[in-house]
Order: sequence, then structure tokens, then C-alpha cells
Amino acid sequence: MSFSVTKTLEREVDKLVNSYPQKRSASLMVLHAIQDEFGYISKDAELWAAEKLDLKPINIHELVTFYPMLRDHDSGKTVVRVCRTLSCALAGSHKLHGHICEKLGLDKQGNGLQRTKDGKFGVEFAECLASCGTGPVIMCNDDFYESVSNEEADKILKEYDA
Repeated sequence: MSFSVTKTLEREVDKLVNSYPQKRSASLMVLHAIQDEFGYISKDAELWAAEKLDLKPINIHELVTFYPMLRDHDSGKTVVRVCRTLSCALAGSHKLHGHICEKLGLDKQGNGLQRTKDGKFGVEFAECLASCGTGPVIMCNDDFYESVSNEEADKILKEYDA
């Protein structure tokens, strides 16, 4: 993918930058806007964001590589995050992760983000999705699901595959 700024993104970023007393304060919001538009933040996008925010490119790269919700690579159209912290693990999140991976043809034992060959899905474990009483929980992009069974996961995946 080549990075080409749309007019919509340019307006959104300008609005974000102007809503903070210091440009730097808009950094995370700008990166989220870029990721929402392209699915991830490329090197060219990092350079563009740094220029818009009057920062050095390393300042932007540090944010992209520090925050787990930001991506510097294509993670798939739908990213499925399965909570793996204690409450969800006790509720079966590791088995749920394995089921989802198997359903999508991915390695059940794989670490980190795995992406399907067709690019439709990316699957990874997440650290605490903040719903400890309703595990196992997953997020599909920005949508949140609680008490997910294998059968419910199948239905959710089918919805996102449409």
C-alpha cells in the first residue's frame, strides 16, 4: 500500500491538531485516524504525522511500536483479539483462541498476530479487555463480545466474513 492522504483524513487531522493546545497532544488521536483510514500506520504515514505534528519521525515511531492497539503492518480486515488474562483464561479463553485459529486455518499454538492468507482476519491474544466478570471476551475491531462460546465465535466470524 502506498500512503496517499485523502481530503477527509487531512480535514480530520487538522481538526484534531487544532483542538489541542499543543500539536504533540494530538499524536495518538492522529495515529488512530490514520489507522482507521488505512488499517495500519506505514512508515510514510509516520513521516506525514510527524510533519503535521511538528515532531521528529522517531517520536511517532515510538508511539506506534509502544501501544498494542496501533499497528505498523496490515493486520487483516477484521482483527480478533482474545483476552488472555487470568479471569478470561479461567473461563476458557485459550481454548476459544485455539478454536478461532482452527476455524480460520491458523496455528492454534502461534504467538503474536496471525493473519489469514486472504487478509480477512487477524487473530491475537490481548492483555485484559476489562470485562473480568464476563469472560471469555473478545474484540473484533472495535466491537466487544462477552461470555463468548465456540458457537458464538463461529457466528461472529461469519458476520465479519460477509
